[in-house]
Amino acid sequence: MTPNRGRLLRRQATNTLALSLATLATLVGLIALVWILATIVINGAAALGPHLFTRATPPPGAEGGVLNALLGSAMMTALALLIGAPIGILAGTYLAESGGRRWIAELVRFVNDILLSAPSIVIGLFVYEIIVQPSGHFSGLAGAIAMAMVLLPVVVRTTDETLRLVPVSLREAALALGAPLWRMVLFVLYPAARAGMLTGLLLGLARISGETAPLLFTALNNQYLSFDLTRPLANMPVVIFQFALSPYPAWQSLAWAGALLMTLFVLLLSLGARFMVRVRTR
Repeated sequence: MTPNRGRLLRRQATNTLALSLATLATLVGLIALVWILATIVINGAAALGPHLFTRATPPPGAEGGVLNALLGSAMMTALALLIGAPIGILAGTYLAESGGRRWIAELVRFVNDILLSAPSIVIGLFVYEIIVQPSGHFSGLAGAIAMAMVLLPVVVRTTDETLRLVPVSLREAALALGAPLWRMVLFVLYPAARAGMLTGLLLGLARISGETAPLLFTALNNQYLSFDLTRPLANMPVVIFQFALSPYPAWQSLAWAGALLMTLFVLLLSLGARFMVRVRTR
């Protein structure tokens, strides 16, 4: 056997081994994912019913639903989007269009990367120290601010990267026609990068919708239906966490149903993000 032939066989064996290990890892991951989803669907579907959307969370040993938790999560998520999305889009626009390689822009990107990878419980503790502790009580407003801080770095990164992908010729054409910078950004860059920016918003929304740790330190929970953002507010992640650990079968069933609803919500957001990416690619 020639040296070249032996080298070729070794490369083929190494390639086969690496491919086999990668395939095995993929199968293990898929099996775990299917197992988790099947468990959630089987247990959650058994607890679904009209009462889930018409009744508030019950006291121990009673029957009820998660209406107050659904409304509380929707209110805090909407407020988090109103706070985090405009700031994130404007910051990402500055980094892409005006920051360049300046030291301040590099510092903002560095801090944004830290926030992007920071544990959400740290953000919850931060909001607890600056809002909850001085006010003396938990609140839905504090929960929304914590969620907005989790959302913010995702929006900043996606906006920055998406705007950089817009061809320079579009900018030059708009400026050559006499358009001011703000009009060029608003009417040329944003429409061109719309799909990517919406994808970032959807991904950020999918991330904050299931965050439990920040809400434990900020919004906590509320057994009753409430629309007051200045007081403790019910939310799905904390309800799932508390009910799943309870010894009451009715609460455990509601936890499974809530987990199924959250899974479906995140799945729909992920599918929407993939659709946006496909539209942008086309």
